[in-house]
Amino acid sequence: MKSLIMPSLQIGGIETPTPIVQGGMGVGISLAGLASAVANQGGIGVISSVGLGLLHPDASVSFEEANNNGLRTEIRRARAMTDGVLGVNIMVALADFDEQLKTAFEEEIDVVFLGAGLPVKMPTQISLTQLRSSNTKVAVIVSSARAAKLIFSVWSKKYKHVPDAVVVEGPKAGGHLGFAMEQIGNPDYALENILPPVLDVVAGYEAEFGKTIPVIAAGGIYTGADVHRFLKIGAAGVQMGTRFVGTEECDAADAFKQQYIDCTEDDLIIIKSPVGLPGRAINNDFLRDVKRGLRKPFECTWKCLKTCKLAESQYCVAQALANAREGFFEGGFAFAGANAHLVKKIVSVREVFESLAEEFRNAVLNEPELLLV
Repeated sequence: MKSLIMPSLQIGGIETPTPIVQGGMGVGISLAGLASAVANQGGIGVISSVGLGLLHPDASVSFEEANNNGLRTEIRRARAMTDGVLGVNIMVALADFDEQLKTAFEEEIDVVFLGAGLPVKMPTQISLTQLRSSNTKVAVIVSSARAAKLIFSVWSKKYKHVPDAVVVEGPKAGGHLGFAMEQIGNPDYALENILPPVLDVVAGYEAEFGKTIPVIAAGGIYTGADVHRFLKIGAAGVQMGTRFVGTEECDAADAFKQQYIDCTEDDLIIIKSPVGLPGRAINNDFLRDVKRGLRKPFECTWKCLKTCKLAESQYCVAQALANAREGFFEGGFAFAGANAHLVKKIVSVREVFESLAEEFRNAVLNEPELLLV
């Protein structure tokens, strides 16, 4: 007997009616508006913490303080719009990672998603007691079983505690990717192949610590059929970003969303970001100029990413993404997942969830030898 309804997702004592996690998309693509709309539909709505100082500028404070003030503002705005489950995505590579994580804990966000680096060292401002007893759950984002094993091993030995959830992000994701260039198109690194070994690693720590640790699949998941497929492999939930860009509630400008509607599969390219990682983006004149070796002048008032190769950079990636978010593509570009070309129109978040539920139902019904009661 198989259910035609998507299952719930549990992370510690937190439960959502659906197994859908909305991916955190910076700079300013997923803020309070999108996150609250997803939470209201039974998913986990996620605010991206990166670049909030650009979106909430304050000349009276440092850029670092503006970032954290912006994060508090977005969390509180989202809380005012939903009683659902909310998360914050924080990049480990951020120069102010410690402060942002501290802020998220202080604001009692439901879940923090830690990616773009290996979170093997927790900020000194967060005590072990806080880590173990806080209502805020910690999910780590990895791209391999090796990374998961390293994080869990360090946490187990150092903190006598392990993360509450794991997101396994495959190479079809948008934005910065945790893979070498040659791995992105290699089938060995496809999400369906890297997910099972992570499940094996986590299972061992579930037994050791006596708790359920959900593993969430991410990267290239777009339809309800995709959700069904990865739940069958063993994931407890899925993370989706690209599909939520094509919604009325997405916090980006309409011109940004139009880039998704207009792009073709051939427009989706892999670039080398100034932060030293490959990334998937929608090709445009800005990126074509960069590929030709042209430098886009910029002033760096604060090195926001630890890994940014400032002296070698042709442009500021944070400013380029902030420009694109406002629809100014002469000065930037849009990150996007491998399925961005499937976005054909702007719909509500509610319609996305209804479509996912129907697609999931059809995928289950189309399975062979299905017995219903």
